[in-house]
Amino acid sequence: MSLAFDLARPLLHALEAEQAHRLTIKALKHGPRLGPGPITSPALQRKVFGLEFPNPLGLAPGFDKNAEVPDAMLAQGFGFVEIGTVTPLPQAGNARPRLFRLVEDEAVINRMGFNNEGHAAVLQRLVARQARGGIVGVNIGANKDSADRAGDYVKGLEVFSEVASYLTINISSPNTPGLRNLQGKADLQVLLDRLNKARKTRVPMLLKIAPDMPLADLQDIADVCLTGAVDGVIISNTTITRPALHSAHGQELGGLSGKPLFELSTLRLSQFHAMTGGRIPLIGVGGISDAATALEKFRAGASLVQLYSALVYQGPRLIGEICAGLDEAFSKRA
Repeated sequence: MSLAFDLARPLLHALEAEQAHRLTIKALKHGPRLGPGPITSPALQRKVFGLEFPNPLGLAPGFDKNAEVPDAMLAQGFGFVEIGTVTPLPQAGNARPRLFRLVEDEAVINRMGFNNEGHAAVLQRLVARQARGGIVGVNIGANKDSADRAGDYVKGLEVFSEVASYLTINISSPNTPGLRNLQGKADLQVLLDRLNKARKTRVPMLLKIAPDMPLADLQDIADVCLTGAVDGVIISNTTITRPALHSAHGQELGGLSGKPLFELSTLRLSQFHAMTGGRIPLIGVGGISDAATALEKFRAGASLVQLYSALVYQGPRLIGEICAGLDEAFSKRA
């Protein structure tokens, strides 16, 4: 796959970003299953929120919104894959163009708006692949026009609890108006109370938060999470801030990911880890582009890490390179 990406990259980058992404998904879905499977070693293996991870590097949601290629991505070496975001009803998302490469910055801006095929279609695919094993998390969200957004998350919990390795409650996308309001302490407590009352299994439930908040608000989230309301926290989603950027699309509206997000997301990770005293497992996301940046996430308090945007520029060889670097670093600590 690495050689195929190297050959295809000029063509893919000549296409509009979303068109290139769809072409990539089709190639993975219909092409031969290439890759070694999840990379593993004694130093890489992790047990987090009750799950045995072959390695701690995961694919962040957004790449495979509709659970079309989780097994193809596990075959590339990832220790786990998170699909979604999935909403109860299918929705088209925001108007195109809504996905932009910032090549000079090795970054991406998206304002997709939870475009996906809905619970029923995604559930069907996950049921069909369940016997293959592997850790596949499901990232759930609310429909844009929902009259009861908390109720949409409850539906996601009920639908996917039996087929998801873990569930992620995504209340931090900047591309659904008003969604981030659910991160406020009172609204968050109500949401998590409803979800915990609806839980019929002990599938791990994680919360994904934004990096764009004052420390007082981050502390509020930490206080709620310390009550045992969630099994883990993912830090962070994309940012609506704009650090110094060099690309023509740098001021497009939407969430910024990739290298420019690394510093802010890692700071928030470190702060949240300190606020919770290391008592809550954390997944570090944002700006990982090599083994060194992945290691910084672990030093900041992460138990696991995820990436996505760096694949746009470096392709699947990055997975093996990061795992090799982590294996070496973790082996030295042992």
